[in-house]
Amino acid sequence: MKKNILLIMALSLSPTLLLAQDKIRFIPRTEDLKMEAIRERNKTLTAKEDSLSTAMEKAIAAKKEAEQKSKPRMRVDTEKLKRPEKPEDFKQIKHFAPVSQYNTGTCWSFSATSLIESDIMRLTGKEIKLSEMHTVYYEYLAKAEGFIDSRGDSFLGEGSQMRGALRMIKKHGIVPEETYPGNRWDPDHNHELLFDEINDYLHFCKEKNRWDKTVILPAIEAILQKYLGKPPVQFNWEGKEYTPHTFRDEFLKINPDDYVDLISTMSFPFYQFGKFDVPDNWWHDSAYYNVPLEEWYTALQKAVQAGYSAGIGGDVSEPGFYGEEDIAIIPDFDIPYKNINQDAREYRIYNESTSDDHGIHIVGYTKHKGMDWYLIKDSSRGARYGNFEGYMFYREDYIKLKMLGYTIHKDAVKELLKKQK
Repeated sequence: MKKNILLIMALSLSPTLLLAQDKIRFIPRTEDLKMEAIRERNKTLTAKEDSLSTAMEKAIAAKKEAEQKSKPRMRVDTEKLKRPEKPEDFKQIKHFAPVSQYNTGTCWSFSATSLIESDIMRLTGKEIKLSEMHTVYYEYLAKAEGFIDSRGDSFLGEGSQMRGALRMIKKHGIVPEETYPGNRWDPDHNHELLFDEINDYLHFCKEKNRWDKTVILPAIEAILQKYLGKPPVQFNWEGKEYTPHTFRDEFLKINPDDYVDLISTMSFPFYQFGKFDVPDNWWHDSAYYNVPLEEWYTALQKAVQAGYSAGIGGDVSEPGFYGEEDIAIIPDFDIPYKNINQDAREYRIYNESTSDDHGIHIVGYTKHKGMDWYLIKDSSRGARYGNFEGYMFYREDYIKLKMLGYTIHKDAVKELLKKQK
């Protein structure tokens, strides 16, 4: 009986045991020629539409660019202008020949560096061409840190202040230009791609809410070193080893704290230090000394006549700013000279027709036909369209109305500083 049961069970299970197990195999993909043809038509149509859109966009952009280039600029007629004829007409303050900032927004560093170079000549007799880009490197790094600290609410652009340059020189020292030219990427200073890369990376961090300085700042330094090169920690100059700090203190004997910035605005009390409220003062410095316009101008005039140079900054967008003619004046169709006063100046600051566009260096003075004229050393491209590459002639009316502030050695304005309240 038991044997019969086992036999029956074996017979009932045997079909399952005898069936082969399913196996995997790979076969060529079935090609649907009709569907492939439809998809290829779609790709062709899309490519044609994209190409047409691209062509249309390029045509529109080219048309706008052509219209912009063909649009004439309004400038003052200089036919009857009484003006100095050449840089040699000015009593000059020692300075190096103008150099171009090329495709960068670093006038603040070029003007501040030129000011320091001239003061070194005045104080020590040494003629040392200094590196603008050493200062730019650390200012850009500081801007990145400011952007992180403010969680993306700090001004991020190439511009800064001459005071910002001095701040970096105080913190990081300074080096000769030949030690750090800062043009690793391009022999001409060219920061368009550099700043695009910094800007894109920092805004990516903002978008992702990532604010770890230990990660972000080394990445910014890597970008800066890619384009500018790595600043030296130590270098040899005239047979001696220096750091950027010891070169500043021991060889150049320059103290950034010996400089002061003077402005003239009605937005806060005169004879007090306060904040210069412009985007390029991105770190919100309140060390700008505010004085009435006539005293502000007279102090500058007397200082330059006495042999002090000054870095000065302001607006360069007026019809009287004429690079091709090497001049900056206020035409009387804008405002007659007799009407230029504190209120006229403030009105233009308030409505932003006077803005903080550009930093330059005053390196000379002359009196011509009863008017003060100043020889300007300018790193911009606009100052290279005229007869004297890198030089312009500013008349006193332009400085009074359109220049916002100047940076100068404290010794040049010590009597004015005594009026501080």
